[in-house]
Amino acid sequence: MKIQERTGAGAGRSAGPAQPSVGDRLPTAPRERKPALAALAVLLILLGALGATMLVLQAGDRIEVVKVTDDIQAGESVNSSNAASVLVAADDSINYVKWSQLDSLKAYKARSTIYKGTVVIGDMFRKGNSLPAGKAAVGVALKEGQYPADIKPGDVVAVYNVGTSSSGSGNTDSTSTSSGTPIVDNAEVKTKADTSDATISTGNLSLTLLVDENDAAAVARAASAGAVAIVHVPGNGN
Repeated sequence: MKIQERTGAGAGRSAGPAQPSVGDRLPTAPRERKPALAALAVLLILLGALGATMLVLQAGDRIEVVKVTDDIQAGESVNSSNAASVLVAADDSINYVKWSQLDSLKAYKARSTIYKGTVVIGDMFRKGNSLPAGKAAVGVALKEGQYPADIKPGDVVAVYNVGTSSSGSGNTDSTSTSSGTPIVDNAEVKTKADTSDATISTGNLSLTLLVDENDAAAVARAASAGAVAIVHVPGNGN
């Protein structure tokens, strides 16, 4: 009888409030959302994409302009055979000559020598008389032996009168050559006859020389008599 009472009493003492099981967790507060930060992140992504797009567009903003493929001497013009098109970045501060303006450019003359590979700008050309002040252009027709075989526009040459003049009186046949002093010692070859000219096959050559105005008459007289010869000036790079 006593054993049963003690057992009952022990059972009463062990009874207590119910404890939560190991698998149960206490509820947590809901995570606070920050819509302002999310919107800022989206905005930054959009701005980055827009900036990249603008860089690509600017890199592709190119124009087709004129580039010379051969040296062009002062007073000469650009044409289809000595020019080509090239793409460059558009720049309103540079007076490029667009490829579509090539036909109009042919009416203009180079102010000074324009070297092969140059992308031209409008300031390199002018319309009308392009001769420097105090200079004159004189045409000469030369026979084979009166000019260097490698003569070309831009060369600086000396011009000689190689004609003969009669001396004495009556039927004297004696002749004397003209002075060995050049008529002009620093003439510039302005233009050379096109190689398609039929006279080239005979060894004849036509040149236009740029000389001082004071020497133009003497060169023209010698040229009309067929008595002009030209030689390269030493130190001219020839």
